[in-house]
Amino acid sequence: MEKTILIVDDNKGIVDILSTYLTKEGFNPIPAFDGQECLDKFKEGNPLLILLDIMLPKINGYEVCKAIRKESNVPIIMITAKSEDADKIMGLEIGADDYVTKPFSPGEVVARVKAVLRRLELTVEQKANIIEFPNLEIDIANYEVKIEGKLANLTKKEIEIMWLLASKPNRVFTRDVLLDSIWGYDYYGDTRTVDTHIKRLRAKINLQGQYDWDIKTIWGVGYKFEVKDAEK
Repeated sequence: MEKTILIVDDNKGIVDILSTYLTKEGFNPIPAFDGQECLDKFKEGNPLLILLDIMLPKINGYEVCKAIRKESNVPIIMITAKSEDADKIMGLEIGADDYVTKPFSPGEVVARVKAVLRRLELTVEQKANIIEFPNLEIDIANYEVKIEGKLANLTKKEIEIMWLLASKPNRVFTRDVLLDSIWGYDYYGDTRTVDTHIKRLRAKINLQGQYDWDIKTIWGVGYKFEVKDAEK
């Protein structure tokens, strides 16, 4: 079931039409109609991606996403009837990779699925790289970041941001460049997505100037991975 997509929505009509479109594209859609069923089916199988509605019976989509993120970095696209920026940002903050707002076209959802999966495909050159600095190791092939030898609990996007910034120490990346490099040119969001992920990344790493490296904000421009007294 390499191309299994878990579709989670309490509206059977939405699940059916998304299943039809995804099947035509060669995916294997698996339905779930509430939050608990989603968690059960997630644990039973190994979905390639999850389409997750927010307003679900038993356990809402936010809580489902949080639970999954404790043990997996599987791509999650949130489906929401809410168009407010706060709801979208909350989804991104808890680890969602993208979101679509109802009403949507099934073709748009399929395009989002393909875009997210494309962004997960790394070049052979990238996979060969392990970036190391004092007290830091970034293994992009295995999606692992170790700080002082301990694994950091980061999402795929957070690891990709960390790897990209650290691959060019002391170079400033604009928000637009980060958005295009990590999310892709066909991403529907905006540069606030970058700020949200950087904020969450910093909070998880808890940087307080204790290392010879840091993630610095260049106001009005973007971010850089600053390395002190290092020529790399």
